[in-house]
This record gives sequence, C-alpha cells and structure tokens, in this order.
Amino acid sequence: MNNNEIESIRQAIRDVPNFPKPGILFKDIMPLLGNGPLFAKTINILADRYRDQRIDTVLGIESRGFIVGAALAYTLNAGFSAVRKPGKLPYDTHSASYDLEYGTDSLEIHTDAIRPKARVVIADDLIATGGTAAATAELVSRLGAKVVECAFVIELSFLKGRDKLRPYDVFSILQYYDE
Repeated sequence: MNNNEIESIRQAIRDVPNFPKPGILFKDIMPLLGNGPLFAKTINILADRYRDQRIDTVLGIESRGFIVGAALAYTLNAGFSAVRKPGKLPYDTHSASYDLEYGTDSLEIHTDAIRPKARVVIADDLIATGGTAAATAELVSRLGAKVVECAFVIELSFLKGRDKLRPYDVFSILQYYDE
C-alpha cells in the first residue's frame, strides 16, 4: 500500500454535507465503487493483508459492508455472510444491540452463518462510533468463531470507534482525523 494508491482512493470519496441529517458530513464511497480499477485496488489492499491468514469467512455489515465484504471474500476464496437489521434474515438468528445517539438498534446473523472456530474478518465501508462493528464482533463470538480483524475502507478517527472494538484489531485504509 503506497501513498499514491491511498491518495487515489481518498480522492474518489465524495463528501456529502448535511446527510443523512444537518451537521453530518457523509463519506460516500459510490464514486470509488464505480471506478473498476480503483475499487479492485481497494479490495486488493485489504486482501493482501489477509491472504496468508487462513480466513474462513468475511462478514459484511449492512449495507455497504456487503459490497466490500463480498468482494474481499471472493478475492480471498473465503465464504461470505451478512449481518443485517432485524427482520431481514429468513432463518433462525442471533441478535445483538448497540447504542445510537438517541436510543438503540440491533443487528442479526443466521445461527449457522459461521462455523465454530472459523477465522473471520468483519468488513464494512466505514467505522464511525464503532457500535455496529462491536455488535457484529459480539455475534461472531456468540457463534464460537474468532474475529481476526475488523477491516474498513474509511475510519472517522475523531469519533474513536476503535475504542469500542477493543480487544479486536482494527485496520482502515483511510483515516480522517477531524470533522
């Protein structure tokens, strides 16, 4: 991963002010996903990190984590599974809750999504406060699997999401240190 690659990925991220609500600066990865060679480079940066780590499953967090996670799983020749919002999965599920700014929310995973002792990478486009990733890691543990690392394209470092993921390792391609 060199500085030119990182900068080209950073340049493809679009800032959308006041989305989804006033005062939020949304980091939109859609332009990155629309650039085939740059998207491939992004996935290859992640894959190179895990290629020799015997990853069994990549777990994508709804919804852009499905895109990043599925591409990463394919590249690693690993399985893919999804963590979704409540009521979206058709089979038996486990659920984990996490805090929002005002209230709580939950995520679910199929009870057979990951085999016990599997080596799992949790993938998403962005880590902000870390709540969804921490709930996802809880679900992986509940299934008896091991979180190898949590992988993100973007990290909003100023929101300290990594802190919620201790003791899990976290990797991000891009970091933003101020709002």
